[in-house]
Amino acid sequence: MPIERILIANRGEIAVRVVRTCRDLGIGTVAVHSDADAGALHVDIANDAVRIGPAPAAESYLNGEAIIEAALATGAEAIHPGYGFLSESPDFVEAVEKAGLVFIGPSAMAIRAMGLKDEAKALMEDAGIPVVPGYHGSGQDPAFLAERAAEIGFPVLVKARAGGGGKGIRRVERLDDFEEALAGARREAEASFGDPACLIERCIQSPRHVEMQILGDGYGNVVHLFERDCSLQRRHQKVIEEAPAPGMTDELRAAMGEAAVAAARAVDYVGAGTVEFIVDGTEFPSTDAFWFMEMNTRLQVEHPVTELVTGLDLVALQIAVADGAALPFAQNDLNIAGHAVEARLYAEDPANGFLPEVGRLDCLRFGDGARVDSGVREGDTISSHYDPMMAKFIAHGETREDALRRLGKALECTRIAGIETNRDFLVRLASDEDIASGAVDTGLIGRKSASLVQPPEAEALDLALAALAVLRPEPRASRDPYRTLSNFRLYGPARQVVHFGEDDFVTVETIGGHRHVRTPLGEVAISEVSWKGDELTCVVDGRRVQAHVNRDGRVVTVDRKGGMRRFTMAAPEGSGHADSADAILAPLAGRVVKVVVRPGDEVAKGAPLAVLEAMKMDHVLKAPRDGVVARVSVSEGQQVMQDAPLLELETSA
Repeated sequence: MPIERILIANRGEIAVRVVRTCRDLGIGTVAVHSDADAGALHVDIANDAVRIGPAPAAESYLNGEAIIEAALATGAEAIHPGYGFLSESPDFVEAVEKAGLVFIGPSAMAIRAMGLKDEAKALMEDAGIPVVPGYHGSGQDPAFLAERAAEIGFPVLVKARAGGGGKGIRRVERLDDFEEALAGARREAEASFGDPACLIERCIQSPRHVEMQILGDGYGNVVHLFERDCSLQRRHQKVIEEAPAPGMTDELRAAMGEAAVAAARAVDYVGAGTVEFIVDGTEFPSTDAFWFMEMNTRLQVEHPVTELVTGLDLVALQIAVADGAALPFAQNDLNIAGHAVEARLYAEDPANGFLPEVGRLDCLRFGDGARVDSGVREGDTISSHYDPMMAKFIAHGETREDALRRLGKALECTRIAGIETNRDFLVRLASDEDIASGAVDTGLIGRKSASLVQPPEAEALDLALAALAVLRPEPRASRDPYRTLSNFRLYGPARQVVHFGEDDFVTVETIGGHRHVRTPLGEVAISEVSWKGDELTCVVDGRRVQAHVNRDGRVVTVDRKGGMRRFTMAAPEGSGHADSADAILAPLAGRVVKVVVRPGDEVAKGAPLAVLEAMKMDHVLKAPRDGVVARVSVSEGQQVMQDAPLLELETSA
């Protein structure tokens, strides 16, 4: 009997993605949600929805029993796990099947075999597939692991043996730093995957991350759907992915494809999965310079680039295979058409160490020219409970140059207000010369981070447009004849002043439809000003200018030419306040997992003070200067809100 109703055991953009394919196939859908996601997009578009618990993932999206009960109660025959959460839990797969439901993914055996990186590497070695040199045994004593790292030779990577997504990974340059790096990787691995065990790998100096999409059915057929290059990473987190890989040759593609298919066959793999390889960029595209890293036994975040270059719907194929169908094609039937590039839009502040952001999306409008997979919409709130990814932009073109250009344009034309995001960072990446040349490796973003995250310099026009937003009449003014004459003068121009920051006075003189604006950065003549919502169009020096200008309280954001500039209006006299420069505040809401110091301790600038866990990541809070700890206001395990005082240094003389 065919699958007619699927429960999606996930949230956000992947849940929305699965719902839309199910709609195309005429399959009913059931969404599950935590209290924090009761009004989420994936809940609204599914045919049915079930609450499974409070906001913390451990009590909702990781509650397999509640998810299975929801499937049975709503008449679903199958469960699609998406990625993350329970997607790679063999115990969950067994529980699903025991309940008489279909799990849309591989078997529990395959997930167990590939779920722990150390065991997977041993399995691949037995299958004759090259693996990265290192230690992937069972010993976990810190001193023992430090000895193994020294034998391998620094630099090394400490990696959580469970999970993925860049969590629980630390690069260690010298033995003295090993203990702290291991402890950090273990904390993150325990928080993300419930397993603190780690392995040690040799660090490839110019690495490229190239992965092969594989697909298998229940009849022994396995194919690869070509490669994706995921080398553009920041701290082991993928930022931009593409297919095919720049500089790839038919010989290397065939060798990697053969290894990926062999890896899948070694565990009788059924469904969609990804075999990840590390490649020595200095020897690329040699067929002797790639090594198995791990296998992700699920759909990947970056799967849309494969879909765009192959013309296949991977979710539809997952469902068909789970429903007992054979693959409808053989390896020789598959071809690559054009080039696809994907960028991940995150709620995070690149200028502030990429700290995750929480808050309300006052404005969210995606630019045209790319496929956008998103689980949020305007008015939604980004929560501290889950991963901060907001959307994926996927652009396709006949050439790599076309795809990057379309990606950059779609990002540049995307309008966001209310929270910080990495949009400007992605716009710069899409036009970066090194990336355009195809000279990519996993360290490229880190080497160029200073220029990529630098906020755009404000120009006189930006200050002028911000002032126009402040002086803009309220919408009701058009119905109030007296309000429309607020700048009327019988003789001479109307003159108004807007005060930004401490010293930026902007003077706007209006005569009819013309405005002469004086700013500390220069003067601007503006005419033909018109507003459509927050979209401002005007003429400056004979050229038409468009910008998105959003005002939220005293903060005005000017978004033009792919860059956002923020200006804060001066507070009314007496209303401001100054935080102590000696107070260490929580950069975002989260849980204090470690307090390193006690009152009276002397600390040097840059020394770790505490570790805050938020959005599945560790954030180490460091001393802003040399000093003595005066007060510790929190304890380990305590939940804190953004800007909550954590510690305080004694006032410097």
